[in-house]
Amino acid sequence: MLKFTEEEKRAVIDYYLSQSKNASVTFAQKVYAESVIGNTHHVWDLHASDGRWWIITNPTNLYSQEQFPNMDLALTFHMGLCLRIPRSEKRGLDVARVRLFGDVLQAISDCEDALSQANDAGAYRAIGVRCRENLLAFIHATQDALEWPDNDLQRSNFVGWVDLICDEMLPSPANKERRRILKLALKEAWAYVNWLTHSQSGTWIDAEVANTTVSYALGMATSIVMRQLRGVPDQCPDCESGNLTPIEGLDPDNPTVIFERPACAACGWIGDVVSVGERSDDEVEQLITREGDTDDACGIMTTPLTGLLRLPDENQ
Repeated sequence: MLKFTEEEKRAVIDYYLSQSKNASVTFAQKVYAESVIGNTHHVWDLHASDGRWWIITNPTNLYSQEQFPNMDLALTFHMGLCLRIPRSEKRGLDVARVRLFGDVLQAISDCEDALSQANDAGAYRAIGVRCRENLLAFIHATQDALEWPDNDLQRSNFVGWVDLICDEMLPSPANKERRRILKLALKEAWAYVNWLTHSQSGTWIDAEVANTTVSYALGMATSIVMRQLRGVPDQCPDCESGNLTPIEGLDPDNPTVIFERPACAACGWIGDVVSVGERSDDEVEQLITREGDTDDACGIMTTPLTGLLRLPDENQ
């Protein structure tokens, strides 16, 4: 048995009771955990008035121990549902587009390193130049990553593109305040770094403010654009929960490609698959880690798996 908190146990029991409202739970314990490409799946052994069940998390689902007497078989089936990317669900590789934003974030980090070495007015102006380039890099990456309505904006028209991006990413009156804060953050950062770029009296504090302001503005903006690229809704379309987390998927034919889909921790809804990056060969070799008791016994099904055992319909 693995250690667990009362909160974890309560969450598992509450999940089960939400699926079988007339049942009662007599026992629940965490028995195993396995991490696959950064996603940890906890296995719980749950005894209830209507049978024994495996409760497997991330996203949470349940499996009858009558149909899956072997825990490894249940976990393999669960991870197969979560990780295997069916050919019909694969979207075109977006790795190059996503990498553009990784380069932007790396440039922000590099600018922070340069700030620690800046010690005169010329170096402070250089920080302003780098911050300005980072803002333009974000605009250019966003232009290249998504399709935009026809317009006559020049590629480096920062203010014009900020307006277009915010209006397209955050449409409708309901997003008025979100658009306002994002536009304000980006435009004010742009104005400040342009001032610093030409200032003869800039100080280290000015350079720090420029770097912090740009990092803050681009952090917000990049998050919104990446959600758009990855098809992540503002809330779960099934239960309206805002507790959405990304889970990675694996395509056996392309193990170095990182696939993701959003998942709802509340109800188990899973969104569309999109490729978001690449993993190294070393990372591919270290995809799986395990915690808990294991043995060499093989799980062999003696009855063909022709259908899933489901909880009884409460309305019947």
